Amino acid sequence: MKMTKYNYLKTLLITVASALLISSCTKEQVKPQLQDGKSTVVNDLPGDVGSTISSGFKTFYFSFTTNAKIDSGQKKSSQWDISFAREYNSYVGINNGTNDASLGFGGTGKGSMVVVNKAYDQVTEAPSDNVFTSAAITSAGWDSGNGSGWYFYDLKTHLAVPVKNRTYVLRTADGRYAKLEMVSMYKGAPAVVTDLNWPAPYFTFRYFVQQDGSRNLSTKD
Repeated sequence: MKMTKYNYLKTLLITVASALLISSCTKEQVKPQLQDGKSTVVNDLPGDVGSTISSGFKTFYFSFTTNAKIDSGQKKSSQWDISFAREYNSYVGINNGTNDASLGFGGTGKGSMVVVNKAYDQVTEAPSDNVFTSAAITSAGWDSGNGSGWYFYDLKTHLAVPVKNRTYVLRTADGRYAKLEMVSMYKGAPAVVTDLNWPAPYFTFRYFVQQDGSRNLSTKD
């Protein structure tokens, strides 16, 4: 059938609109693929939702073993691996009984954490014990220039933007090696957040714990 001028223009407009829609999705809505067949992915873990900076945020504790929060009454035990504290629960800390900056101080936890400026999939091995001693950090939150935080905070928009290609390698509370990637503190983990009132804190992250005791942290086949 012969295409009329009207049909040609209609087809052209549909094609252009589709291209713009795809472009928009590519720039604003594409999310990283978190599932890799080995890691545990946590979506929208609620923090102290409803609290404010003025009221303060109640700390909570998370176990890699059970993939769930644990009761705060067990914070001196090795039942949890990371804590979520301070503003919007956004400071992720370790469980170490001998580190007085750790919320597990005085307990049985053996946790430690170091920053690796590589994409999560590219982190394939935990560093030596010397690195855990010399370069360890107690927690990671807002990166105001320290090079160890997991998000940048925009003082104009008051929004948190995750640091790209930053992974945390941990010794868990019971001494195993693991890696962790923090993805978002906003509900639904949108690729781009523009609304100051977007629901938060809801944490999306993924982690892998090496169960055999080795330093092998490869999560790619």
